[in-house]
Amino acid sequence: MSDSSQTSLYAAREPIFPRRVSGAFRRLKWQIMIVTLGIYYVTPWIRWDRGANLPDQAVLVDLANRRFFFFGIEIWPHEFYFVAGLLVMAGLGLFLFTAALGRVWCGYACPQTVWTDLFLAVERWVEGDRNARLRLHKAPWSAHKARLRVTKWAIWLLIAVATGGAWVFYFSDAPTLLRDLVTFRADPVAYGSIGVLTATTFIFGGFMREQVCIYMCPWPRIQGAMMDEDTLTVAYRDWRGEPRGKGLRRRKGEGTTTIEAPEATTRAAGPKIGGRSPVIPMHFGETKAVIQRPKFYGDAPGDCIDCNACVNVCPMGIDIRDGQQMACITCALCIDACDEVMEKIGKPRGLIDYLALSDAPRERAGETPRPARQHILRLRNLIYFGLWSLFGVALLAALLLRPEIEATIAPIRNPTFVTLSDGSVRNAYDLRIRNRAAEAREMEVTLSGGSGLTVTLESAETGTVTVPADTQGLERIYVTAAPGDPAATAERTDIEIQVRDVTSDATTRVDTTFNGDDR
Repeated sequence: MSDSSQTSLYAAREPIFPRRVSGAFRRLKWQIMIVTLGIYYVTPWIRWDRGANLPDQAVLVDLANRRFFFFGIEIWPHEFYFVAGLLVMAGLGLFLFTAALGRVWCGYACPQTVWTDLFLAVERWVEGDRNARLRLHKAPWSAHKARLRVTKWAIWLLIAVATGGAWVFYFSDAPTLLRDLVTFRADPVAYGSIGVLTATTFIFGGFMREQVCIYMCPWPRIQGAMMDEDTLTVAYRDWRGEPRGKGLRRRKGEGTTTIEAPEATTRAAGPKIGGRSPVIPMHFGETKAVIQRPKFYGDAPGDCIDCNACVNVCPMGIDIRDGQQMACITCALCIDACDEVMEKIGKPRGLIDYLALSDAPRERAGETPRPARQHILRLRNLIYFGLWSLFGVALLAALLLRPEIEATIAPIRNPTFVTLSDGSVRNAYDLRIRNRAAEAREMEVTLSGGSGLTVTLESAETGTVTVPADTQGLERIYVTAAPGDPAATAERTDIEIQVRDVTSDATTRVDTTFNGDDR
């Protein structure tokens, strides 16, 4: 057998041990993690008073009654277009942010990223930083290694169980379901759902991590169509950093050459976080700065000292200096790491930075890059924002203008009509009335149009029916055409059924047809 036939196409995963880093982007990721996890874990426990006989959970997907509650909003099954509209808005928002700022969703708010960050924090707390974890990984199994691994896995498992448990609380009353889970009286579906979500969270966040992003998620492949050369994304200024100075002796502040280059490191300062003014990465300076480069015995290397700090902090294990890569999630931790090194060696920050590739020729030539707002406020992004806003306004209008009561009617087709003994012709219909109010309402059913036609209710003689609070009532009604009425002998007559709320005087109308005996 040839050597080529024996070559394995499987590449084993190389574990990645990101180093701890501090900086503006790391603090931003911590803040987003706290907010997103807080929303996820706390939301099912928020109460919202909707009145008697209605759930008091603020956010609830009530599958049993086919209803979705979101604080003061209630979505019925026939209003699924609200959910579809929100999904469209989410997609357009993702397109907008990707076209403007690259894969910021992947780097900061994606659930895989958030839980992986949380698991990494636990791993560092238990096993130590990068070097300690590398030594532990290579060390043979011992009681010390087993104790650290079991401790880490136990904490991961607790987080995973809490994650799966929080998810099922969105589909049932949280306090009641928790009591049933603890006393083993909950439905098996609840235990099964928690088990599946616990396993996926534990495996994806603890062991697969970057493989989920690279091999399982489709977005890295789609994002190529969303980004272009004007997109602000994390990149390495190779024209400033190359050639690298690794292996050459350098004394800080000694033997330098002075060149004039665009100040790519002047950024707007935002609100203070942790006592420091963070660097806001979306604004490039427009001034010139003096960059000092050391002399290396006649050689003039760039600012990069090839310390690999950017590689060591990357949760995807890539080298941003190799250019744009599908695996990069633009978490910007490499910017924090590189800026820290630049400060230590007395160089300007921004060797790795948020920048647009279309500005590269300008910066190479020593010109000032375009302001960030020109990259963000361009036609493509404005179109995305306009479509997103259009859907949002349409959904808001539909939500505010929807009526308090709704009705639908379905003619009984077997038979289509009945001829009574006195010559009258009668049609039967199923009338469904939706009452959105928090209390029961009296609904009056009348008929408009078509002289001689009368409407009666199967369950009431008064022409009114009581519909319970926040439910859909079903009523069989009959429409009768007297002998001699044109509708009695016409093949089909258009009619209109009117439903009026006696309490609020709200009215809705539904159109249908009356079938006569045209034989």
